[in-house]
Amino acid sequence: MKPIIQLSQNKEYKSWVKELKKRYLTARLKASAEANRTLLEYYWSLGRDIADRQYANTYGSAFFATLSHDLRTEMPGEQGFSETNIRYMYRFYELYSQIFRNLLQGVEDSETKKLLQGVEDSTQKFPHNAEELLKEICSIPWFHQQRIIDKCKGNPQKALFFVRKTIENNWGRDMLINFLKSNLYERSGKAISNFNSTLPALQSDLAQQITKDPYVFDFFAITEHYNERELEDALVANVTKFLVELGTGFAFMGRQYRLQVGSKEVFIDLLFYNTRIHAYCCIELKTGSFKPEYLGQLGFYVSAVNHQLKTEQDNPTIGLLICRDKDNIEAQYSLEGYNLPLGISEYELSKLIPTEIKSSLPTIEEIESSLEQLSETNDE
Repeated sequence: MKPIIQLSQNKEYKSWVKELKKRYLTARLKASAEANRTLLEYYWSLGRDIADRQYANTYGSAFFATLSHDLRTEMPGEQGFSETNIRYMYRFYELYSQIFRNLLQGVEDSETKKLLQGVEDSTQKFPHNAEELLKEICSIPWFHQQRIIDKCKGNPQKALFFVRKTIENNWGRDMLINFLKSNLYERSGKAISNFNSTLPALQSDLAQQITKDPYVFDFFAITEHYNERELEDALVANVTKFLVELGTGFAFMGRQYRLQVGSKEVFIDLLFYNTRIHAYCCIELKTGSFKPEYLGQLGFYVSAVNHQLKTEQDNPTIGLLICRDKDNIEAQYSLEGYNLPLGISEYELSKLIPTEIKSSLPTIEEIESSLEQLSETNDE
């Protein structure tokens, strides 16, 4: 064995080795992503063939069992050809093929045309050309696609929404399943707001996209008779999960954020900065129903942040009022009187504990004390 040269003191060499490692990991990741995309494109083509040849319609459900048996006979040892998986391949094609008819025009690549042939039943238009869109759809893991297929039957726009969210946020399995269950698609961008009249077009669209209605706060337990401070406490205690629910780009700046306005102090319930719209976001929490006067307080906070925190590089601060419920018409009318960008959403809770039960539960401090005592006893 040849001796190893000692180059540990050579900074240029050490930097080069680290760069080789980085390039290798990047190449391996790209190879994995490419292999996944190629596999899903094959699944798409298999589903397309079943649809084009009308085998499922002609022979019924027994066809999938037959094809599964025959493929596994032809390719013993290969995975992925169970009856269930072949059904998913067929559903995969059926779901997304609805969005391609108007995209096939202008596609020059013969392989892409062949892959997408037979798509005739869509009136939907999307901004990508057909080749780019298919690559996008096939770029997430097959497990993720199966869960999307299960939850988005007959709704390709919803399915594509979750494909793009998975790519954008690098969602793992559990995160995707959580948002599929929480009706994220139906809630996204649904806050009642005046953004379109108070912000430039591009920023207005982005600001609206980051809103939800309702917000789902199902990641903590709270008593039936909670107040605003308890709700705020619970959200801050679970700030990581709260940020996930708020969405991409939110950074937590503080709770009861203090600003000096003249001779008085004011405190913003929750202050965030959103890196997608490059703007501060003031959130005001109300445990009761919406009242028009709440917007006056929120608008004051937004103005204060614009004067004291916003820089020339930041876009105008937006305000979001999150309350237990609202009358949508009353909320819309109330917003028309403001020239600051404000939005109104509701929230939902699912884990309410009766007060008498909550009060009988041990506190975190009591649990920690018991564990310390147990540890000391075991040491003895």
